[in-house]
Amino acid sequence: MVSEEKVRPAMRDVARRAVQAEIASAAMRLFLERGFDETTVDHIATEVGISPRSVFRYFDTKEDMAIGNMTQLGLVVAETMESRPTEEDPWVAVRHALNVAVTSIEDGESGLRTATMLANTPALDAAMVRKHAQWQRLLVPHVESRLKGTTATRRLKAEAIVSCALSCLQVAATEWTRMEGKAPLGDLVDQAIAAVRD
Repeated sequence: MVSEEKVRPAMRDVARRAVQAEIASAAMRLFLERGFDETTVDHIATEVGISPRSVFRYFDTKEDMAIGNMTQLGLVVAETMESRPTEEDPWVAVRHALNVAVTSIEDGESGLRTATMLANTPALDAAMVRKHAQWQRLLVPHVESRLKGTTATRRLKAEAIVSCALSCLQVAATEWTRMEGKAPLGDLVDQAIAAVRD
């Protein structure tokens, strides 16, 4: 039998994530309508129906609201990577895992508008770097386990592979926004990865 003490924190976590998702969704709608810089925390709080102070119980910064769903997406990418066959080439495994991100980014008209906003808002650069670092930490162990050699060598190679793959995704997404979504994002990711591996 599960103790009541364990159930309560779990339920609180679920409720907290639900509120975070609602705030992030409202924030993104406003960012796309008004622009990131023109949207204030007061605007977001009004949209959700809570106080600005309450918003900051769930997000440290406005930038975190813009990339909040990407944090969750990184966990799904890592889970996908973990489910890939252990004997699979690390680059192939990473590319398959990144399909989750590609599908999410390409998601209809709002996907292109969101990617364009993220690519063209300098105020979000630091937040995107933090997101990249978080995804890096999540993916490196799954790549490292597929490599041979000493622990130090495997770690170095894994860090390099993941960093390059994530940079390829970012470069491809930026190019995809420049092309206004006229080429499949997955093809652009493949081209970027091929350029690095050649």
